[in-house]
Amino acid sequence: MKRVLAVAGLLTVAATQAFATNGDNMIGVTPASEAMGGLGVGMPVGSIDSVFRNPAWMNTEKGFTVSFGGILFMPDVKARVVQPTGSGLYDTGYVASRANFFTVPEIGITQRINDKVVVGIAAYGVSGMGVDYRNKDPMLANMHTTLQFMRIIPAISYQVTPNLSVGAGIDLAWGSLDLGAYLPNGSGRSYNAGGGQSSSYGIGANIGVAYQINNLYAGLNYQSPVSMKYKHVFDSDNDSSFEDLKLQQPQEVAFGLGYRVLPNLKVGADIRWINWSSADGYKQFKWKDQWVFAVGGEYQVNPALKLRAGYNYAKSPIRSYSNLGTCMSGDPNPCNLNNIPNFSQPFPDYNVQWFNLIGFPAITEHHISLGGSYQFTKNFAVDLAYVHAFEKKVESTARGGTVLAGAKNAQNSVGIALRWSF
Repeated sequence: MKRVLAVAGLLTVAATQAFATNGDNMIGVTPASEAMGGLGVGMPVGSIDSVFRNPAWMNTEKGFTVSFGGILFMPDVKARVVQPTGSGLYDTGYVASRANFFTVPEIGITQRINDKVVVGIAAYGVSGMGVDYRNKDPMLANMHTTLQFMRIIPAISYQVTPNLSVGAGIDLAWGSLDLGAYLPNGSGRSYNAGGGQSSSYGIGANIGVAYQINNLYAGLNYQSPVSMKYKHVFDSDNDSSFEDLKLQQPQEVAFGLGYRVLPNLKVGADIRWINWSSADGYKQFKWKDQWVFAVGGEYQVNPALKLRAGYNYAKSPIRSYSNLGTCMSGDPNPCNLNNIPNFSQPFPDYNVQWFNLIGFPAITEHHISLGGSYQFTKNFAVDLAYVHAFEKKVESTARGGTVLAGAKNAQNSVGIALRWSF
């Protein structure tokens, strides 16, 4: 236990901006999980990953493990805006965002206390988004956004029976949001609506159950919502007063199964439900719930080398809309007003889609992943992962089919973690 407390001081590491895959969530938080499509609920992929994905599986820990590493995230994001002008329609075409390289940290430790109890603590950059269109086409309004979200999770696992374990963790969350854009003020000019970077803190819980009998694994996990409030982040109505924004990370429920097909081969599948449509902020921006499907496997080539592969799919929470209206005087299109939490100015559907697609285009769906680990010594190993998210395009249109806003998003990431076990 003294080693746990000593290493815990390392967990003050800061998270940098990430760009998400399942909505604004990374598909996995360690290279072992990422390489298998984000698995970790239904079967164990490592005690450090289990702190976040299903704390009940921490009971696979035999002694003491410490791991640290990170993910290099490389999104390729583009946006398009079409606007009427005095001489017709102006089309920006697809313009590339400058925000194309980020780092995502991961560090954790687990310690077996006795034959029934394992404790752990870990810090992960688990969510985020961001674009940068400053000094690009003026129609993109100098949009620049960053959302960073990190969880620090102390957790405990208890072996109820030889086959059944339960686990729980406390999610101590830190977030940072910057939402900047130049918006029209109604007199032919624009004003700077961004209030700058704002930080917030929140707390949630994580509860898991794990069951293993012979070669079959099964797991269930619940992650509670985490409410965040970012202060003085945006001026929605040009009154020179920057308003707050409530943005709640949604609750999640996940279930998974795994099976050891051969002594050196195991495969698994997880299903996760992410409740965006009930989370403050996301529901007003009309994000849809996601069902995430992950499959993957691990093959032990020899005592030192493991190879991993996986696939992850979730339908984009941001959908295409048609027949959008701006709610401006004389606009014949129908429009709905959306009361963004703490914003003074209700946003019509047109503005909601514009902010989603230009500022927060978390739209990727299909991901493939590869990786492995190598045990260099009895106590030291390295985990590696590569994930590719195939390009996804979402466009919304006005009446008559004219594109108003669109986004494209493809991603590549490389993860590495150094792991010591004693």
